[in-house]
Amino acid sequence: MKKTLITNGIFISNNEAKSSIKGCMVIEGSQITYIGEQVPEPRENYDEVIDGTNKLYMPGLVNTHGHAAMSLLRGYGDDLALQIWLEEKMWPMEAKFTSQDVKWGTLLSILEMIKGGTTTVVDMYDHMNEVAKAVEESGMRGVLTRGVIGLCPPEVQTSKLIDATEFAKTWHGAANGRITTMMSPHAPYTCPPDYIERIVQVAHDLNLPIHTHMSETSREVQANVDQYGLRPVAHLEKLGVFSRPALIAHGVHLTDEEISILKQYDVRVSHNPGSNLKLASGVARVPELLRAGVKVSLGTDGAASNNNLDMFEEMRLAALIHKGVSGDPLAVPAAEALLMGTRMGAESIWLDQVGTLQPGMKADFIALDIDQPHFLPKTDFVSHVVYSACAKDVVDVCVDGNWIVRKGECTTLDEEKIKREFEQCFDRLIG
Repeated sequence: MKKTLITNGIFISNNEAKSSIKGCMVIEGSQITYIGEQVPEPRENYDEVIDGTNKLYMPGLVNTHGHAAMSLLRGYGDDLALQIWLEEKMWPMEAKFTSQDVKWGTLLSILEMIKGGTTTVVDMYDHMNEVAKAVEESGMRGVLTRGVIGLCPPEVQTSKLIDATEFAKTWHGAANGRITTMMSPHAPYTCPPDYIERIVQVAHDLNLPIHTHMSETSREVQANVDQYGLRPVAHLEKLGVFSRPALIAHGVHLTDEEISILKQYDVRVSHNPGSNLKLASGVARVPELLRAGVKVSLGTDGAASNNNLDMFEEMRLAALIHKGVSGDPLAVPAAEALLMGTRMGAESIWLDQVGTLQPGMKADFIALDIDQPHFLPKTDFVSHVVYSACAKDVVDVCVDGNWIVRKGECTTLDEEKIKREFEQCFDRLIG
């Protein structure tokens, strides 16, 4: 088992993400076995010794909601409200997507994510076998699900559900455990109630969590009331969605009572501040969710509604917008935003071995080049990560003990080929 020592680094290490230490870290195989100020053993005991001078090491970022292949639609339908954006721009173009489009769109997004420090991603889409293959090849960690839209004839609903079920069974635990799966009704407004109940039953049968979009816009919430007589939270509760471990994306429009229900069922929320702002969906009640004890993580959503996959930007937005909306500078402190992008992200998707730099945890971590003006003075590196850093500061990325980015270059994927194939897919789609 390979034994690696990183020396002279600065490490954001503890569980509360409130401090950093200067010292060293030891990786054996896929795990962190030591982190501290002093080298624990003679250097000759290590297979590799890495000088971490001028590098800040921190847990890899966890993106808990996305649609990677939608990078093909980046910039295609900007400055539109959600329903118009979906119905007039996204869905007509996505109907043209082939499995090869999804493959290359996903690979391009994975490149962007891992070079920007994201080590784990939740992805909900179609042609998910291609997504899983891309995640496996890249070396990153993925929680994947075949999203199903039920606005179709019964036989098509059944076909989609079979596809989603087979995908979940085939890929759960694959890639040496780096891939896990979920079941995903796309949203209450795209899936009839009986269809959601069928998906919930499969989740029970396979013992898998459920991931869905919920309460993203006020229009969506009102439409749910008009159609079913219930707001989305009560609607999904009635249909049994929360009888499974559940992660909901967005959760922008929630009442106090709904927040209490989410806490009661331990439902986790993926906060997507960039996407919600761009689509004018609103600002989620994150401080209230956190105070209630609801686990809140961060997601970029797809590149068509963000338009990048920079999780540093999401942490910064999460820290800033809630201060501005509430008038409280402590609404989401930097340390809380960092936890939302790392440890709480991992907890939100039921990964208990990633999200912190601690002995016994998986070696999923990133290194930032801090020999740059925007990291000076060396006062508070947690603050610097949230308020100053960006994806381009990432130089090294390790997942499961394997280096997938070194000195800013991806070691697992052919970047030039991916960009070339991606452009060809886009040209065909708009041709």
